Amino acid sequence: MIVGIHHVAIGVPSLEKGLAFYRDTLGFKEVQRSSFSGPSPAVEAAIGIKEPSAHMAMLQGGNAYIELWQYEAPEPQDKTANPPDLGYPHFALEVKGIQSEHARLSAAGMTFVGDPVDFGDSAAIYGRDPFGNVIELYEIRTPDIARIDGTPLVTETIPEINQ
Repeated sequence: MIVGIHHVAIGVPSLEKGLAFYRDTLGFKEVQRSSFSGPSPAVEAAIGIKEPSAHMAMLQGGNAYIELWQYEAPEPQDKTANPPDLGYPHFALEVKGIQSEHARLSAAGMTFVGDPVDFGDSAAIYGRDPFGNVIELYEIRTPDIARIDGTPLVTETIPEINQ
């Protein structure tokens, strides 16, 4: 039984620089940290990599976690995603006051594709963290849109397409 999404993993070139952005700038709370290096049958079996060397920090924000990974072995490849790519090209942070968060994060060095776009019930803008990963800022303005802060979700049945 799947109970929900626990975390999103993000590869960073430096765990300390990753923490400086995700913990110190974005405000996520560090809840766990670990490292491993060399032969480890359990780790190797779980991730499918022989003799890995990495540092990890788990950060909590609201009801979800971000897991930062700095791999030393095998050597990381620079393959940051773009919005149309397959796989996991971005994640979204729900914000309140998208204009002020956009300004605050811009001043902190995050780059954005432009100013937040107003969609009426919501507003959004894509940006990149200091390592090139795409992050969407998403502001929900209507109570009947799914939120992470505990407000009610839509419970109406959605009609199927092509009925």
